[in-house]
Amino acid sequence: MKRKTILVTLVCNLCLSLALSAPAFAEDASKFVMTTSDNESSTGQFTITLKGQNIQDLFAYEAKFSFDANKLEVVKADTKIPGFSISPLVKNNEVTIAHTKVGNVDGEKGDLDIGTITFKAKKVGSTNVKWTSLKIVDHNLRSQVFTPNESSDFNKIFSDLAGHWAKSDIMLMVSKNIVEGMDDDHFAPDTNVTRAQFATLISKALNLKDDNVQNPFTDVASGSWYESPVKKAYAAGIINGVSDSNFAPEKNITREEMTAMLMRAKAQSTGTKWKT
Repeated sequence: MKRKTILVTLVCNLCLSLALSAPAFAEDASKFVMTTSDNESSTGQFTITLKGQNIQDLFAYEAKFSFDANKLEVVKADTKIPGFSISPLVKNNEVTIAHTKVGNVDGEKGDLDIGTITFKAKKVGSTNVKWTSLKIVDHNLRSQVFTPNESSDFNKIFSDLAGHWAKSDIMLMVSKNIVEGMDDDHFAPDTNVTRAQFATLISKALNLKDDNVQNPFTDVASGSWYESPVKKAYAAGIINGVSDSNFAPEKNITREEMTAMLMRAKAQSTGTKWKT
């Protein structure tokens, strides 16, 4: 069993590394496309299928993809073509998959699914996978390299945003790092917004930097998650307290308070003066 595995592995490596000087496949005789099972989901898992059209003689292949390893992880690769596959090889932001038929047999012909590769998003947001290279080998061990330049976008959404009217706007703000979820899977879109949450949203949206001011609010605790954005918004003149010494960070914000903050935020971003 071990000898067979070693032999098959050597055959695979040999087929994929050979680049003989013999005539290659006819140019543009075969075409390759990439399809995605889903472009959006709350589970975060999606499968890319590699399809070949007008294949003449495919005995082995090696495919490479670029992706953001901080956002995606490779789950598995698979193919219905008989033979031997290597496990996906991930290095930095590139993954390589490879497969070969075994023995004195002809290569695959016609229109077919070459293989699949499954990814899983590590966090909510959008990401992209690009098919950068395809090397194919025929049963005579002649090889050809293609540059498919096919790509696919994928968006993992919070599970409670599916079908929600504000999904697109919320996910746009997520992509700009303006808002975050209540946890990795939930945004709670219909929950009331607190004064601290809205001050944080404004601070991130305007990319406010200066929090080097004395905190005037006794109820904004040092080290709290909202301390820095509240101080930034206060320094920019966007927020006021409910009194001279209290901000009421956990209190639900009213429409009037929200409007006032937005008007001050617009004035701050445009360099105009806002009269309270």
